[in-house]
Amino acid sequence: MKFTASSAVSVPPAVAPSRARRIAEPISVVVLGTLFVALCAHVSIPLWFTPVPVTLQPFAVLLLGLVLSPWLAAATMVAYLLEGAAGLPVFSPVGAATFLHLFGPTAGYLLSYPAVAWLTGSLFRRFRGTHSSGFAAALGAAAIGDCVILLSGAAWLAILTHQSAATVLTLAVIPFLAGDILKVITAAGIVSGWRRFRRIAPSTPE
Repeated sequence: MKFTASSAVSVPPAVAPSRARRIAEPISVVVLGTLFVALCAHVSIPLWFTPVPVTLQPFAVLLLGLVLSPWLAAATMVAYLLEGAAGLPVFSPVGAATFLHLFGPTAGYLLSYPAVAWLTGSLFRRFRGTHSSGFAAALGAAAIGDCVILLSGAAWLAILTHQSAATVLTLAVIPFLAGDILKVITAAGIVSGWRRFRRIAPSTPE
């Protein structure tokens, strides 16, 4: 029997590329996700009466939580925090420099991001089974996630400053409610619109 070089190769050639793709794809998603959050963090407006600036970070966290799987969204936010801890300029330029944000007045918001990304994604998937509207499911999940961000930020600021609850709410929650409502609605609208587009896209003639 003849034994050629081609017959000696028993591993299908597609195995290695597919395995590499399974590894590379989530890594790429995490890297792109952290870049998106960093860009949103740099859209930052300082307020004269509070050490907490207005940023688009919560919008990015909520949107990634709705778009990605819960664990991939959480992993993206963990990677984002690690990038900041390593000194990369991924946090808001307002306030402390680089990794010092993780110990400053906005640390409560930042440290809540992995849990909020996971929670938002998990709730969205659960709500989708009980709501006919994908927008309602996304809106509810994002709203709960945003409340956790605000409460975590307020709790940390209270510990850090030893201020009263009323003062902390004035500094860390109330000034951001209107903007966060818009962020929640926008994130839910983007996700529900994208899901609707994906449903109708296959039936669209080429």
